[in-house]
Amino acid sequence: MPTSVIRLARVTGRLSSAFAAVVALVVTFVGLITLTDGAGSGLAAWSMTVAFGASLAMWRGRRRCRPARLVPFVPVIVAAALTATVCVPTVPTARQRPAALPFVKTQHWSLTTGSRVAVYHYPPTGRGPRHRVPFVYLNGGPVRGISVLDHRFLQLLARRGHDVYAYEPAGAGRSDLLPMDQYTISRSVRDLAAFIDRLDRGKADVLGFSSGGVVLTRALADPGVAARLHRAVIADPGPMDGPTADMTGPKGRKTARGLAPAMTGPRSTHVPRYAVAFGLMRLGLLTPDTGLIGQAEGDNAFTAADLGSDTASAYCARDAHRIPTEDTAHTFSFSPAASLRVQQTIRDSPSVARRLGQSRVPAMLMIAECSSQVRRWATEILAHDPAVQRTQYMPGVGHHMWNGLDGNNERAAGVVTAFLQDEPAPLPNRPTRDEIPAFLRDHA
Repeated sequence: MPTSVIRLARVTGRLSSAFAAVVALVVTFVGLITLTDGAGSGLAAWSMTVAFGASLAMWRGRRRCRPARLVPFVPVIVAAALTATVCVPTVPTARQRPAALPFVKTQHWSLTTGSRVAVYHYPPTGRGPRHRVPFVYLNGGPVRGISVLDHRFLQLLARRGHDVYAYEPAGAGRSDLLPMDQYTISRSVRDLAAFIDRLDRGKADVLGFSSGGVVLTRALADPGVAARLHRAVIADPGPMDGPTADMTGPKGRKTARGLAPAMTGPRSTHVPRYAVAFGLMRLGLLTPDTGLIGQAEGDNAFTAADLGSDTASAYCARDAHRIPTEDTAHTFSFSPAASLRVQQTIRDSPSVARRLGQSRVPAMLMIAECSSQVRRWATEILAHDPAVQRTQYMPGVGHHMWNGLDGNNERAAGVVTAFLQDEPAPLPNRPTRDEIPAFLRDHA
């Protein structure tokens, strides 16, 4: 065999060995991150990885001549440099709230639960009748700021005579953070009750969208909170407890997920520190209150582009080419760690179906044509709640029902107002409780 081929084979083997050593050290680092729960911003895992690699390099070079003893340290240095990027913050570690909205004043209310939340009030306008019962909006998330599109919808409801209030959940948007262990679905329900009490106007009409619908559903299952509700509108809700979180089955018609152009802009998941942190959290290998990144830093790092595929899944496939911008970089706010924490408390909770069935608050269930939510729990449990007086199928929309496209805001506002005023639904295709499973099977 030619000498050049032998040399090439030796060099290739050494490079492969060095590459394998780097990979092994990086994997070791990630493993230690999970074992130490990211202690010290990842520095504990980094120090142990470097110490282990250095010890191994010294052992491998113990019989070599002095210059050659340094060769085994090259993979250690490369791995140390790569893993160090996971330990260095690239965004502010102190809370950076979104900029103030130019079209509505942000108030801050301290609730009796200890939460301090950002509140938005749209007094009734227009020439129509004023509705005496205050209207409270619960946005999706679970821990996300209210989107600009949602604000446009709330303004429309105010023009229809509703006295509209909305608040961003604790930890979201312009609201204050909570200690991580206080982000629970039960805390969200208590905050709703405290917010209605803070209004000091008796009962309130409440619209809960997506995870806000989960909070509202759980509130209906709590007699003490349900007593504060006049009417409830549950719009395309997610799972409400452990049993429903485990349900699988059909969703709505095809969404724009995978079809819409990729959202532009920076992504935290392209930065090693946050890609590792959020990835391990999603896999359940890091706790939401990990020592790798603090809550405020994680909120600051997460961007609208990180939620691009989830945003696309809230629209019908036919609208993939024209999905509107829900937020700007200055107004977007989402807390990934707190949201995971709330979702975990939902999954860990026992069934609330029996208590929900005892509710007598008049309620309406809204289900989107292109819903990205599993429908079984809503159709098999929620739709059969005696308090659900109306099940309204919303054609032409995805999970985000008031998306500003083709008059969808006006149609959704008309459906909500009609129910709250106990008037006939303005849209056709309103299946009865018994008809809805078959109806949705035909529209899946």
